[in-house]
Amino acid sequence: MKKLLHIACLAGALWLSGCAAPTQPKTPTEEGATPSSAAVFPHTPLYPQGPLQPITAAQTSTHTVTPLFAPTDLWDRIRRGFAMPNLDNDLVRDREQWYASRPDYMQRMTERSRKYLFHIVEELERRGMPTELALLPYVESAFNPLAVSSAKAAGMWQFMPATGDYFELKQNAFRDDRRDVLASTRAALDYLQKLYNMFGDWQLALAAYNWGEGNVSRAIARNQKAGLPTGYDDLTMPPETRLYVPKLQAVKNIVANPRLFATELPLIENHPYFDTIDISRDIDVALAAQFAGVREEDFKELNPSLHRPVILAAGTPQILLPWDNAKAFERNFEAYTQGQYASWTVWTLPSTMSVAQAARSSGMDERDLRSVNGIPPHMLIKAGSALLVPRPTTVKADVTSTVADNGQIAFTPEVVTRRTTVKAGRRESVTSIARRYHITTADVASWNDVKSGAAFRPGQSVVLYLPVRISQAKTSARGSSGKRTAGKPAKHSRSAGKAANIRRKQHK
Repeated sequence: MKKLLHIACLAGALWLSGCAAPTQPKTPTEEGATPSSAAVFPHTPLYPQGPLQPITAAQTSTHTVTPLFAPTDLWDRIRRGFAMPNLDNDLVRDREQWYASRPDYMQRMTERSRKYLFHIVEELERRGMPTELALLPYVESAFNPLAVSSAKAAGMWQFMPATGDYFELKQNAFRDDRRDVLASTRAALDYLQKLYNMFGDWQLALAAYNWGEGNVSRAIARNQKAGLPTGYDDLTMPPETRLYVPKLQAVKNIVANPRLFATELPLIENHPYFDTIDISRDIDVALAAQFAGVREEDFKELNPSLHRPVILAAGTPQILLPWDNAKAFERNFEAYTQGQYASWTVWTLPSTMSVAQAARSSGMDERDLRSVNGIPPHMLIKAGSALLVPRPTTVKADVTSTVADNGQIAFTPEVVTRRTTVKAGRRESVTSIARRYHITTADVASWNDVKSGAAFRPGQSVVLYLPVRISQAKTSARGSSGKRTAGKPAKHSRSAGKAANIRRKQHK
């Protein structure tokens, strides 16, 4: 019985090993062979898409293995995240040459970018966006967060005022978030994502970022109506927008292979440059820089949104500091025992005033008041304006969030012009009229559509736009209407000005 059981087990093992053995492919010499009773029956293997074909080099080139090591520097990290289709045309090559022939300019740009680039790359990767977009501020502003264009676009991402408002970038008397490193980057990436979702194409999204989504949409619609392609290269657009993506592509190509363009990129470590620190009290910019142990200029480069020499905690609850200086700031902030952190507060004007009146009311020198609040000459300060003034030692409360977030300064001209008609006397000319009314001959000639050397007939009507100075009626301030947001001015007697109700009319 044991012998029979042993033979059965051996047969079963042999059968199982035969099932597990791989089927050998038939060679050409076997094609016509007659199988023996012990051979496996022939069959044709089936695949979902037919028989397997050899993998060619072209097919394998698109499948890369993700390296296990971390990027050696930030440039390497950026290269790994390139994901936009490349643009290859003469404009790209022209811009490559332009950048490559200006090594000093490239060096300044890239050195400036080291403070901000890590944060931008982090945000792009977190959102799953192409890392080429981290290079866009090179095109927009040369990575200068204080850059302002002729069209009033501001910051390293170059937001126009209205677009900044749409993306919740505060612009008030104390800060401009279009320049803020964190806020503007968040808004720029939000906008680029929105544009990509609209057009489904990064090149068109970039064109819309530069030219406006409405303009790009209309250009696409015109091409569709004419049966033309609607890619970036196919649309009719202004020269600036036509050159916009080629500029970015040129910078991308230089970053991808700097040796090819005889360019040396400065080392930017794959490490945060700055840390974020919470601010709990109003504090002078100079004191904050001192606590951190950095120069005030360097502090402002990381916090470029600040308009004034004080940080209002209710509106700017965080500041950026170099990574190694953040802890020093916190220690020094806690250890400070020399009184207030801020030497400035905000006073909301109860009525329209001249700069001289506001200076007297706040106890400031007129030039200092103009300088610290950015007041242009020949202007009155309108009622409700939020002025930065010295903070009395008796004031304990910081500026409220309402004022810190919404305070504005508004002006109205000290002098306006009013259209006037005078009658010309005998032998009256453009020159004599101009001399009599202390205005220029060019203005008189322009207003009356005559030449500068022209003469007027006796009794002829002559059009003039003469200045009218707004009279200031001195009145005493009443009760709490003259108080500051966080304390009364140094002087309690104030002069309130009344502006004459004169509408300024423009001449043709």
